[in-house]
Amino acid sequence: MKLFRKIRQKLINQGNLKRYIPYAIGEILLVMIGILLAFQVSKWNDNRIKKDNEITYYKNIKDQINDDKTLIQSQIDYNSRFLNQFKFANNIIERNERANKDTLGIIIRNLISYSDFDRRGSIYETMVNSGEIKLLKNIEIINLIRILEERYNYMNRMEEIHKNVVLNYSAPMISQLISFSNNEIMEIDEVFSFEMQNLILIMIQISEEKNYVYTSSINYIDNTLELIDKELEK
Repeated sequence: MKLFRKIRQKLINQGNLKRYIPYAIGEILLVMIGILLAFQVSKWNDNRIKKDNEITYYKNIKDQINDDKTLIQSQIDYNSRFLNQFKFANNIIERNERANKDTLGIIIRNLISYSDFDRRGSIYETMVNSGEIKLLKNIEIINLIRILEERYNYMNRMEEIHKNVVLNYSAPMISQLISFSNNEIMEIDEVFSFEMQNLILIMIQISEEKNYVYTSSINYIDNTLELIDKELEK
């Protein structure tokens, strides 16, 4: 810059206006180019930082929903095991197979068991409230996360319904009919009654609905993971 100032001052002192004007224009252009380059570098750095933050957030989401998937799959396994038992118990009562009363007693004892995912956190709500949702450029991923949160909420509602049925109906009824120490049936006619069958059918319906929402949630997780992997590969 000192060199430019010396040249400019020399031209002015010499009164060489014709040579000074092109020089002045050139100097202005150089300054403008420098400003534009600095602005472009700054913009490039900002974009790089935003992209790095976006990638980090995708990785965090991926880790979290992978953990959710593992937990949901364990709930499917747990819920399905009892669902199959309840269906078998319903058949025993339907056919009045009293020779299988010991097996029925064990299964009825399990009417107080239930799967519980208990997912209370909200990825989507957290992103919106923190403003970090603006970091994600893939709208499809954002929509899938929102839908996934809706599935989680539905899942929690079904589990709350299941819990209430266990506490308010299953446990009080079973405690009068089954010995919890050895699963021995104390009231055989009551165990083979339509009231017990109705309770078992309610549990079957709840368990099937829970399996549906568990499975659909895993499908949404898989779709989200696939899109996130594509973003991370870019």
